[in-house]
Amino acid sequence: MLVLLPPSEGKAAGASGPALDLGALSLPGLTAAREAVLAELVELCAADEDKAREVLGLSEGLRGEVARNAALHGAPTRPAGEVYTGVLYDALDLGTLGPAARERAGRWLLVFSGLWGAVRIGDPIPPYRCSGGVRLPALGSLGRYWREPLGAVLPEAAGDGLVLDLRSAAYGAMWKPKGDLAGRTATVRVLQSRIVGGVEKRSVVSHFNKATKGRMVRALLREGVEPGDPAELAEALRGLGYTVEAEPPAKGGAPWRLDVVVTEL
Repeated sequence: MLVLLPPSEGKAAGASGPALDLGALSLPGLTAAREAVLAELVELCAADEDKAREVLGLSEGLRGEVARNAALHGAPTRPAGEVYTGVLYDALDLGTLGPAARERAGRWLLVFSGLWGAVRIGDPIPPYRCSGGVRLPALGSLGRYWREPLGAVLPEAAGDGLVLDLRSAAYGAMWKPKGDLAGRTATVRVLQSRIVGGVEKRSVVSHFNKATKGRMVRALLREGVEPGDPAELAEALRGLGYTVEAEPPAKGGAPWRLDVVVTEL
């Protein structure tokens, strides 16, 4: 099983591990593409701070992120699972998983990134700022840039198992499973259910969405549940106490959609 996660905009600071080495990252087929993005990002941030902030969509208060990007070559690293923070990663709480669950997390979880393309949670990376929606002056849209290199390596990484796609739209644009692999892919939408005037109302809420996805993946990791296809995933999640409505694709070559309905955070 492969679980596709978005990164977090904020990153944990204070990395003290070995210096960045692109050759140490998983999915070595992405190394050349990573080198190109890293080189342009570092050059942009070192040359013109104001332009870099504009390109990266950073506020004045995040000016320090530009300087950090400019020093990425050789920057100290820590495991990606410790670098990414925020609601989803707080709920996932990788650091408190037992040994067997952590081993599964290392195999199952793949975090998408505007800078790295995709990394596994044990990959040593430094904190950085470069979202999937960024358009670099020379390389252009990173969402478009990553499609070819990711398309060349991810089908092999997915193998013949289930792909659980929990990415946000910006990172979903970087790679879309095709053909048979798409039919083994499940996307998840989290809906909050409320009773208003005796009638059920459902809505998509960002915080519910991120926290629920993190807890859901944590439960799968802890229980060692490894479904083979989207239908089995729906049943497995129901067995873990989730209310799940599964919608098979209307035609071949498209992913399943699972609606996870929650009433409280």
